[in-house]
Amino acid sequence: MECRKLELTINYANDLRQVRRIFKMKVYAKVSVGGNPEMEKRTPVDKHGRTNPAWNYTMKYSIGEPWLQHHGTMLVIKLYCKRKLGDRYIGEVHQSLKQLYDYACPMGGSAVVCFPVQMGCAESQGQVCFSYKFGEKVTIEKMMLAESIASFLVTGGGGAI
Repeated sequence: MECRKLELTINYANDLRQVRRIFKMKVYAKVSVGGNPEMEKRTPVDKHGRTNPAWNYTMKYSIGEPWLQHHGTMLVIKLYCKRKLGDRYIGEVHQSLKQLYDYACPMGGSAVVCFPVQMGCAESQGQVCFSYKFGEKVTIEKMMLAESIASFLVTGGGGAI
């Protein structure tokens, strides 16, 4: 099977809904691809930006080529406010991987985009901005070999540093 590397950098969000009345907001993002919980990653918590957090945090995914051929596979970014008594949901962005791929292809496979944060049925407040880059198409065997070689070079073949 063929796949592509996706390098996604969650840059910032702005004008988010204030979900805390007394303490300042500390926001992080959970990112998933295709609804697969094993592919979920999260940014560090931004402790200073409040309703305008900035992360500039990069995540890497391996995306199966079939996922880029139909609109059903979604990139989902969910925003949360960190709290001691349980984190508070702020809102989310859903975007089709195919649309992201089709948009970036004419520009060399990478783009910078901003999308509104959805909080309910039709309401939105604020936006999330991120950059992304799709790598060249490779077979899974080649990708696994490249990752094994890179791991060997970093660890020296004798385990973790």
